[in-house]
Amino acid sequence: MFSRIKSSGKHLVSAQAWKIRLVFFGGALLVGLVAAVLAISSDFANEWFRHQVRQSQYIPFLITPLGLIAIVWLTQRVFPGGEGSGIPQCIATIEMTDHHDRSRLLSLRITFGKILLTVGGLFCGASIGREGPTVHIGSSIMYSLGNLARFPAHFMERGLVMAGGAAGIAAAFNTPLAGIMFAIEEMSQSFEQRTSGTLITAVVIAGITAITLQGNYTYFGSTRVDIDVVSGALLAVLVCGLVGGITGGLFSYLLVRGSRCINPFRNRHPLVVAGICGLIIALMGLASDGLSYGTGYNEAKQLLSGAGQVDAGYTFYKIIATIVSYLSGIPGGIFAPSLSAGAGLGSIVSPWFSGTPETAIVILCMVGFFSAVVQTPLTAIIIVMEMTDNQTLMIPIMITAFISYGISKIINHDAIYRELAKPYIEEAKNNRKPPPASETDHLV
Repeated sequence: MFSRIKSSGKHLVSAQAWKIRLVFFGGALLVGLVAAVLAISSDFANEWFRHQVRQSQYIPFLITPLGLIAIVWLTQRVFPGGEGSGIPQCIATIEMTDHHDRSRLLSLRITFGKILLTVGGLFCGASIGREGPTVHIGSSIMYSLGNLARFPAHFMERGLVMAGGAAGIAAAFNTPLAGIMFAIEEMSQSFEQRTSGTLITAVVIAGITAITLQGNYTYFGSTRVDIDVVSGALLAVLVCGLVGGITGGLFSYLLVRGSRCINPFRNRHPLVVAGICGLIIALMGLASDGLSYGTGYNEAKQLLSGAGQVDAGYTFYKIIATIVSYLSGIPGGIFAPSLSAGAGLGSIVSPWFSGTPETAIVILCMVGFFSAVVQTPLTAIIIVMEMTDNQTLMIPIMITAFISYGISKIINHDAIYRELAKPYIEEAKNNRKPPPASETDHLV
């Protein structure tokens, strides 16, 4: 017993242990700072593009295709590995064993490119979010700092990448608990006890840093609404779970299958694909009266507050614009657009249940759609509860999330991010050179 206490004491005061903690905590501060910068820049880019659309609804037919072509060119020539959400790259690096393969997907170069080009995509009206890129940025920062500090292999392979990604979620959404759960549920199949305390502390530091810079806010404001599942709202909860599961599952299916189908052509003609995708995004924007552009944050917030309505076709336009934006090959996530599409779905479902508050239906459809897309129901539950500052709907939210998750698993056996991570893992395996043959092999 005394030997264990002595060993534990040595661990607490050892230089190596404190070096590890300083890298984690210093990295978390940096992640929170960068996340705040990205959030502020993204909001500015969103507003700038919407101002252009107010001047003329046809401007996107010029800005969006040309902008996406330029972003894809920069991504491939200067920032390869920075495309898409970034979460698949983080998951892939956890599975990789070669340091060179991981460094191609996690680096300070990727961090800079992800910030620059994600904001650039929003300047062009792409239907993307900053939350997935913030995960990639967080993991890249942590991993790069670990390289500088020459961390042990087990920290490099799992702890740093997981902590950086979790800190990214916490800072992006101001939801520390969701960051921790995301690391457990999505980025790792198991939670290692030896890194859990440091990871949780890093997540909290990143969240506090973002709050300090942006203020103590809830992502979608505070909602005070409740429903009684037992006395009559159970049908509404079941329908929200069913509708959210089907639509979210189909969204995930189309994005993954579309990515597989278009990859060969996009690899040969990336700029052509970017230009065509830009035109489709502009068409969706024209059809939706400009609502399908950008993150969808404003539309979701209005629906949650009851301050506004959207067209019945909004969810459809937002889904198509988000899938096409992802397929174009630009950096950008699907978190915020998915939450917005789910909120739009709630505005469609709410008239079916006149006795249930509309805001409650919007929240339930949001969590149902999001849970079906990412197939991480616990993360979806926590992230929506923290973002809306609403704990009174806990039971309905949990029921909806798990129903949607079950339906989505029928449509897509594997989660979207793990499916999108497979090409990176396969590429790393194919690039791995076989060991040189020995002289004996040549003789044989």
